[in-house]
Amino acid sequence: MSTVTRSAGPRARALALALSLAAAGGAAPALAGPAGHGAAADIGKPGDAASVDRTIEIVMGDNYYEPETVAVAPGETVRFAIRNEGVFVHEFAIGTPMMHKGHRAEMTMMMEHGVLEPDRINRERMKMDMGGGRTMEHSSPNSVLVEPGDAAEVIWTFGAAADLEFACNVPGHYESGMVGPVLLRPADS
Repeated sequence: MSTVTRSAGPRARALALALSLAAAGGAAPALAGPAGHGAAADIGKPGDAASVDRTIEIVMGDNYYEPETVAVAPGETVRFAIRNEGVFVHEFAIGTPMMHKGHRAEMTMMMEHGVLEPDRINRERMKMDMGGGRTMEHSSPNSVLVEPGDAAEVIWTFGAAADLEFACNVPGHYESGMVGPVLLRPADS
């Protein structure tokens, strides 16, 4: 794991930039479902590690993904091996554009409550009440938060049809272009 060291000045400026970008885009009400990730569309379900069809490596930088697009087949189980090579905390989340819009409001709340800082996650604060008895432990199986220099994985079995994308919903990141389409291809290609 790499260590990131910065003075308080750049951290404060990064936080202010992230919050101002989020405010400029406006916050949308969260959708139904755990952590704003909702399940209105057939986006799929958590996958079983023993049933993984293939692994796709995802590199997160400041504010981009490599690769920029992912193609999957309905019913395919994919292990996403995710590395954060940036200096900021990033998220990899699979969902519809509306799901991401709802989740961005919750991620803004996480920043406002000190759960997310530009370069670290305060896991103890994730357990505090965010209103209505909800916590923000970010435990949805279609999403993972990754600190700089860390790695994580998401194993997902894709549904039959949905307008899907993978995105970072940390305030300002989606708006900066940290989003990519999940293209559904025929199962036999």
